[in-house]
Amino acid sequence: MTYALAVDTRQGSLTFGKEIVIPLTTLEAPPMLACALRAYAKDYKGLHTFAEAWMEKLPKDFERVISVPEKFATEEGLKKIEGGLEKIADLRMVMATQPRLAKHGVKGPELIEVKIGGGSIKEQFEYAKKLIGQESKVADFVKEGQAVDAIGITKGKGIQGPVKRWGIRRKIHKARKTVRQVGSIGGWTPHFVMYSVPRAGQMGFHQRTEYNKLVMKIGNNGAEITPKGGFVKYGIINSDYVAVKGSVPGTRNRLILLRLATRPPPEAESPPPKLDYISVASQQAD
Repeated sequence: MTYALAVDTRQGSLTFGKEIVIPLTTLEAPPMLACALRAYAKDYKGLHTFAEAWMEKLPKDFERVISVPEKFATEEGLKKIEGGLEKIADLRMVMATQPRLAKHGVKGPELIEVKIGGGSIKEQFEYAKKLIGQESKVADFVKEGQAVDAIGITKGKGIQGPVKRWGIRRKIHKARKTVRQVGSIGGWTPHFVMYSVPRAGQMGFHQRTEYNKLVMKIGNNGAEITPKGGFVKYGIINSDYVAVKGSVPGTRNRLILLRLATRPPPEAESPPPKLDYISVASQQAD
C-alpha cells in the first residue's frame, strides 16, 4: 500500500473541492491469456460441458497445472461448437494468468473461467473465437474512476478462541472453569448447539469479496508507482498495474480477482479524481 494526494470530487462531501489523502493498494496486473473457449449445454441436471477449443500451443508453464498434449485440435473444437450452437446455453473463456511477467511468487498459471455476456450465442461465439490465444489487459475492461469488486483469500490466523474470533466479552475473573468462552452454548432440552453460538475454530484464510473498490490509476510503467527499494516483502512492479482506493483481502503475492462492481456506488459515476501526488518514498526500515 501507499498513499496519494487528490482533490475530492464527491458531491456533498465535507471535503469537496479540497485536497485529501487517499490510501492506495497497488496490484500488479500482467496481461491474461485467453487459452480456450468452453461451451456448456443445459439439461434437467443443469449445465454440462458440450465442447471446448484450446489454442494450438500452450506456454510451457501450463505443464505445472495440467497435462499438455503435443497439439490441440483447435479447428475441430470450433467446428463442434459452431455446429451445436442451438444446444449451447453458455459460453465461457478459459483465461490464464501469466505470473512470470510479474517475476514474483508462483510460476504456474491460474486458470479462470470468464462468462461471455451480451448478444446471442452466435454473436458471442463469433466474438470469442477471435480471442483464443490473445492477451487481455486490465485496461481493456475497466477504466479509471470505475468501481470493481476484489475477490481474494484473507490472511490466515489459525485456530482462535471466541474472544478473538467473534469479539465476545470476557467473563469475570471468578467465572467457573473458563473466562474466555461463552457462558452457555445452549439449553439442556433440546440438547442442541446452534450455529450462531460463538465457538473456537479457524480464523482467516477464507475467500471474501470486498465491494466497490474505486480504481484510482491504471498504468503500464511500474517504475512510476514503485517506492524506492520496492514494496516491502514484494519488490518492484515489472508489468501493468492498477491502483485501487483502500485495501483488499489477503497478503502480498496472493492472487486477487477483479470484476466490474455488481452494486456500484454513486461516486463511481462521477469524474475520476486527479491524483496530484503519489508517494514513492522508501518503505524499507532504516
